[in-house]
Amino acid sequence: MEKQIVSLDDVLRQYEGRRRDVLLPALWDVQTAFGHISPEAARQISTTLRVPVADIYGVIGFYSLFSEQPQGETVIHVCTSPSCGLAGADDLIRATCDELGIAPGQTTPDGRYTVRETTCLGLCDHAPAALVSQRGNGEHSVAPVHSPGELASHSHKPRTAAVDGVKEVFLQGTQPHRPQTLAEYGDYAALRHALEHMTPERVIETVEESGLVGRGGAAFPTGRKWRFTRGAPGQPRYVVCNADESEPGTFKDRVLMETRPHLLLEGMALSAYAIGAEQCYLFVRGEYPEATAILQRAIDDATAAGFLGERVMGHAFTCRIKIRRGAGAYICGEETALFEAIEGKRGFPRIKPPYPTTHGLFNKPTVVNNVETLCVVPGVIRHGADWFRQWGSQHSTGTKLVSVSGHVNRPGVYEIPFGMSLRALLDEQCKGVRGTLRAVLHGGAAGTFLTPNEIDVPITFEDLRSIGATLGSGAIMVFNDTVDMRDVLRRLGAFFEHESCGKCYPCQLGTQRQMEILNRADAPLPGDRLRLQDIGQTMTVASLCGLGQTAAMAVLSAMDKWPELFDSD
Repeated sequence: MEKQIVSLDDVLRQYEGRRRDVLLPALWDVQTAFGHISPEAARQISTTLRVPVADIYGVIGFYSLFSEQPQGETVIHVCTSPSCGLAGADDLIRATCDELGIAPGQTTPDGRYTVRETTCLGLCDHAPAALVSQRGNGEHSVAPVHSPGELASHSHKPRTAAVDGVKEVFLQGTQPHRPQTLAEYGDYAALRHALEHMTPERVIETVEESGLVGRGGAAFPTGRKWRFTRGAPGQPRYVVCNADESEPGTFKDRVLMETRPHLLLEGMALSAYAIGAEQCYLFVRGEYPEATAILQRAIDDATAAGFLGERVMGHAFTCRIKIRRGAGAYICGEETALFEAIEGKRGFPRIKPPYPTTHGLFNKPTVVNNVETLCVVPGVIRHGADWFRQWGSQHSTGTKLVSVSGHVNRPGVYEIPFGMSLRALLDEQCKGVRGTLRAVLHGGAAGTFLTPNEIDVPITFEDLRSIGATLGSGAIMVFNDTVDMRDVLRRLGAFFEHESCGKCYPCQLGTQRQMEILNRADAPLPGDRLRLQDIGQTMTVASLCGLGQTAAMAVLSAMDKWPELFDSD
């Protein structure tokens, strides 16, 4: 079939008279249609949205999935983060480039293919993974493959599991091949119960009583955040779902979005009802095109059924949810950088205070929660706080999703009760480690290493803290004794160097200096260990946001556990 030719005017017509906050969607539409954003397109977007053309270029250059230069009809982004590295990502890149006769970053002479290395794609359980972008057809993610032809024709399937004997809170009814439909999910019973029987204040009280804390890594009490926002002066208020899950080893939110989209949407609606908001934004990372499409269909279905939109279920409550797609910037997982992205700017974090609860999106009171946190809420509202507190410990209530990748026999997303030991998770649920265990990186790229004699630790905030470890978002990367730990650290260092936004010097320069030292780790210079400690401590105490504050955590942890890695003799 002959391809339909579209013009720039056709693509941008829907944005006439709109504000700057639609800049990311406009750039995505142009990029998808033409494969890059030309100077002509940048000028026309500038005119349409009344945004200075210099600002347009600033945004294009900030996000790694946008390109000013022509690319191949098919762009293959191959992940090189630790889990994919273990699974042969470097060999996949070499084989693909050799077959095409190009080097990474180049385009074939016939203009058909471009191959790029990229940081984590959130498909660690399918490693090695790639994201394939096809001009005019959108993007899709793929599982292990070995040639451009295979890369263009494969898709992944979410891998999920609930721990035996534990009632599924998040993963109930999930299918490995497709998302739940609205008919399968139900009629948003928790939202209906709240609208008919609970005041917004009572919804907040119930969430507070449950002990729910943020599942994205910061672990701030969810109900308290909602209370602060509801009590803040100023209208309108906003709910923002942070679905910019971009840290190596973390992929639980992708599974939730791809399998239980309506659970997330109901959680967002309950949050909006609690704080008195009508407008919600769902910010999905650009590397999750399948999740984005699934969520948009779910929003359309729920709106048509009267569960979202105007006068929800016949009540005086309006809840509109808009999706905003990121474009490849880990920093946008920081809540204020996320606001900047939604507003059509580069994702630079803001200085705090003021905090989002009073000055958030568009400088208005805003609740920001991550996907997993919001997916907890419908169950809490429907069944009560005590129902949720039946699992876990006093300070770590409920169940938790963990993302397990690396050298385990069954990688994937697991739902566990807080208090299960790491050893039990690996042995009983993941069916054991492949080979002899060397280390576990607990908490993601910004996490800490555990040795084999430390894995009996219960997975709770308090128990992990007692041994100097962190839960983070629940990422667990497993390494056996065949792994070169220096290579793992180099891949982690490369991730943070690439993702540093450059707004503050401690992080911008610190991640570069850290990478320089890690690159010579096979033949370190005298004093390198001290240099890494100084750099890490400086970034930790002086960086503006959490990226820089945690960028050295894994390296500092490795120096503590294996000082011989950094010896110069």
